Amino acid sequence: MYWTLELATYLTDAPWPANKDELIDFCIRTGAPLEVIENLQEIEEEEEEIYESILEIWPDYPTDEDYLWNEDEY
Repeated sequence: MYWTLELATYLTDAPWPANKDELIDFCIRTGAPLEVIENLQEIEEEEEEIYESILEIWPDYPTDEDYLWNEDEY
């Protein structure tokens, strides 16, 4: 399983919170690349685990806090 920023962006509009099957269904309906679906299928989950955001699937997903700019300046 590998994630890239490009692949992970297909999950940004997913209906969070969601379980693995709901995310796979969302990706199929929205036409996400096969790699995204394969990555989701490889996730090992325990009893219908519910994911609150992309960060629970890919902890390295960049957030606004990762960028070094000050929004107050703009």
